Amino acid sequence: QVQVVESGGGLVQAGGSLRLSCTASGLEFDVYAMGWFRQAPGKEREGVSCINWSGDSTYYADSVKDRFTISQDPAKNTVYLQMNSLKPEDTAIYYCVAGRPLASTCTVIVGWYQHWGQGTQVTVSP
Repeated sequence: QVQVVESGGGLVQAGGSLRLSCTASGLEFDVYAMGWFRQAPGKEREGVSCINWSGDSTYYADSVKDRFTISQDPAKNTVYLQMNSLKPEDTAIYYCVAGRPLASTCTVIVGWYQHWGQGTQVTVSP
């Protein structure tokens, strides 16, 4: 049974930082692309970032480029999202996803990812 579990969300002031973690079990972690989506109240789900199985291809949405960094530790079956210079508009539920084994790249298309976590809330106060 595949489980994807996020942690690290919370409340932070604008300009602050948070690091989200996501641990996946029940799958061969080191062949999967991993990613992060987010959804703010009243808005559509947005792809934030992803990393392919080998770690040599990443993607960032324009809204988070140069502020967020995705990384992974296959030894721990964990992917991270370091979020710096947070803005109130980053407030959302953040979802970790896993999909597309052995893809040479990654993208933040919902249909790419078979496995989703329950989400972790990130709130950025002004």
